[in-house]
Amino acid sequence: MSGSASTQQHREKANSHPPARVAVLTISDTRTPDTDTSGGLIREKLLAGGHSLVHYEILPDEPHLIRARVLELARSGTVDAILTNGGTGIAPRDGTFEAISSVLTKVLPGFGEIFRMLSWHEVGAASMLSRAIGGLCDRTLVFAMPGSSNAVQVAMDKLIVPELAHLVWEISRK
Repeated sequence: MSGSASTQQHREKANSHPPARVAVLTISDTRTPDTDTSGGLIREKLLAGGHSLVHYEILPDEPHLIRARVLELARSGTVDAILTNGGTGIAPRDGTFEAISSVLTKVLPGFGEIFRMLSWHEVGAASMLSRAIGGLCDRTLVFAMPGSSNAVQVAMDKLIVPELAHLVWEISRK
């Protein structure tokens, strides 16, 4: 590629960047810290990937609360990324998509598209029920994943952890 760095060169530069500072929000009306297996999996994968967990919280599936917390964290200057799990389906109480999509200043359509493609291999046509979404809230990455541990594992292993350092490096460039 003339005039621009290849993806590999970008990743190499990103690896010299400090670890990502990440907030994890589990969206659930029923989970507790003891029963939040998906939130635990996200935290485990982040730490194994060399990133820093700076905030963890369980929020009820109330779009106004989700929106307020995401905006508060994004504006705090203490996090590079916010990862949510839960509330991305089509059940009447699932409001994460609406809350997250309302605060994104740049959408990363590829996150949801690729997540659903990868999910197809796991759950078939049911993958269309996922409203996983990713993007930027100003200069903070935000990814909303389904609440199932299998879905979280796919998103973390195949999409988020492999690219998080690169993404944070990209948004930190002047």
